[in-house]
Amino acid sequence: MNPFHLAVITAGVTQPSSTRLLADRLTAATVAALAPREVVVEVVDVREVAHDLTNTVLTGFASPELQVRLDAITEADAVVVATPIYAASYSGLFKMLVDVLPTDALRDTPVLLGATGGTARHSLAVDHALRPLFAHLGALVAPVAVFAASEDWGSTEAGRLGERIERAGRSFAALVTGQPRAERIDPFADVTPFAAPLAGARR
Repeated sequence: MNPFHLAVITAGVTQPSSTRLLADRLTAATVAALAPREVVVEVVDVREVAHDLTNTVLTGFASPELQVRLDAITEADAVVVATPIYAASYSGLFKMLVDVLPTDALRDTPVLLGATGGTARHSLAVDHALRPLFAHLGALVAPVAVFAASEDWGSTEAGRLGERIERAGRSFAALVTGQPRAERIDPFADVTPFAAPLAGARR
């Protein structure tokens, strides 16, 4: 079986970056869920090609360094995306990368969405900004996304964030492999009838 190629777009602008950390953890969760399938991961750090993106927007020609990254995205079997949220939307640097992608580069490509922000108030940006963007590009957007606010990285919330990341990875792996959804356990499937405990109390 051929290796599964996973492109990871991370648009954090600082070093270190919580956006990069989220991208790495989403990637790790996806790779673990795809096991034992061999996965080749190619990370596209937008920060590293920021100047090349500006030049490409102005001239229409990508530098060799940027072209390698564009090819990695275009040829990937699936894509993980992580962007910081500014003013209730994705970063301008991230949008520049999307703008220079070839037409239909992401059509029918599964995409897992991740985003970071200072507060949970920005979480709706995933649904009102990121999802419409990738729907417009024709991508197969995963239904489960992850937004991580600053407080989510704290000791009390890190466990919950980890659970959300693992769930997103499992869901995304099922999407890209066409696996059926795991059977749900009905908590009310085996319930003692209401009349049973009362039967012994009758006199």
